[in-house]
Amino acid sequence: MIRVVRRFRTLPIRARLSMLVAAAVAFAVAAVSVTCWFIVQGKLYDQVNDDLAKMRQRPGLEQTLEAVLNVCAQEAQDNNRIFGNSYQQVLKQDGTVCVNPTSTGRIKVSGTDRNVLSNAADGESVYHNGTDEEGNAVRVLTVPLSTTEGSAALMLATPLKGTQSTLNELALILLLVSGVGVLGAGAAGLAVARAGLRPVDKLTEAVEHVARTEDLGIRIPVEDESDDEVARLSRSFNSMTASLANSRELQQQLIADAGHELRTPLTSLRTNIELLTRSEETGRPIPAADRKALLASVKAQMTELASLIGDLQELARSEGQRGERVQVVALEDTVEAALRRARLRGPELTITASLDPWYTRAEPAALERAVVNILDNAVKFSPEGGAVDVQLTHGVLTVRDHGPGIPEDELPHVFDRFWRSPSARALPGSGLGLSIVARTVEQAGGEVTLARAEGGGTVATVRLPGAPTPPPEVPEAPRTPPVS
Repeated sequence: MIRVVRRFRTLPIRARLSMLVAAAVAFAVAAVSVTCWFIVQGKLYDQVNDDLAKMRQRPGLEQTLEAVLNVCAQEAQDNNRIFGNSYQQVLKQDGTVCVNPTSTGRIKVSGTDRNVLSNAADGESVYHNGTDEEGNAVRVLTVPLSTTEGSAALMLATPLKGTQSTLNELALILLLVSGVGVLGAGAAGLAVARAGLRPVDKLTEAVEHVARTEDLGIRIPVEDESDDEVARLSRSFNSMTASLANSRELQQQLIADAGHELRTPLTSLRTNIELLTRSEETGRPIPAADRKALLASVKAQMTELASLIGDLQELARSEGQRGERVQVVALEDTVEAALRRARLRGPELTITASLDPWYTRAEPAALERAVVNILDNAVKFSPEGGAVDVQLTHGVLTVRDHGPGIPEDELPHVFDRFWRSPSARALPGSGLGLSIVARTVEQAGGEVTLARAEGGGTVATVRLPGAPTPPPEVPEAPRTPPVS
């Protein structure tokens, strides 16, 4: 049985569908045929029972039976047959059977007949199938009687040869019809499977084409009004290939942009290192001040490369890796940690903070990096001696600087990867900071916006879902003293 199931699973879908349709039709036809046969059998037996009941009610039967009982095995006084081709006999209390000489034959007495005789007082007649002494099938009506000699049972029967012949012919016809129906159902199932799976064939060809050529531009035509499973599968495939094509395009763009961004610091590093190397080879030392400046430039370029590589790694991390680290985070603690780093990078700035408690679900390290990136931008574009205002209220974090601000035409591009304002290209940075901020905030279920502030400068707004108190199952983290 297990081998049959395994073998069935290895068959093509068309063959399996055809076999399943044929099996379902065969089961249905068999059920209908068997039901029909039993219904016809019941109707035919009812007709035979009616004939036997009419025989029982025929005038003159009682006198004939009295004569049969009186003479028993001898010829009865009334030799008129009640019905042609019928059986009549009486089963006596002592088990003796008295057969009417006009009877077609002798009926074999069964246990059913003896039960009727033993329960003659109940007066219940019984119809059942039996045989005569020659083995011919007959339909028997056994009726309890009360005679002068005691209880007896009248047994009337009629042959079932015609009835059984009709049932056999009906069974043969139903068998032939069932066979034709199953074969037709198998052929129809195969045709329906071919027609229904034609879109699947197209989908298979498309998948194989993509596997061979890596061409993600292929699309499967789908009717707009169609909404069946195959149409949904085709739309899903089209959506998947479109997403993969877009992902590949973004990946290629990311590689191109990363290569462009890496070229500048690498070129500068190469130039500075070549100067230092040439100085050593020629024996002409570089002045101490210039050498110090070159080494400082090398260090700065190395720092920029490390920052760029870190940003690229952050963007390359998969969603599954992020989901494993998500937990409840105290946002005010994260902002305070980021503020400490921002104050080190802009010691000449006045950074004020007003933070209310707020708990959200996010990856702690990624969320802190996003807040640090926002504060870094505020520090980078603030004038010397300027101020940065930070406020966290009801899950809304705002960071406002008093720098030159972002032109209106550049606001739509601030969250694009590697995009940098023309006025800021001379400043250090990779152009990935705000892109990482947008991605991190969106993964935490929030949103981030940048806008021009009234009176000059830029205001960054981050909205994160959450609550002012931690969930019951999460213990509140130890509070860090606020940074003034």
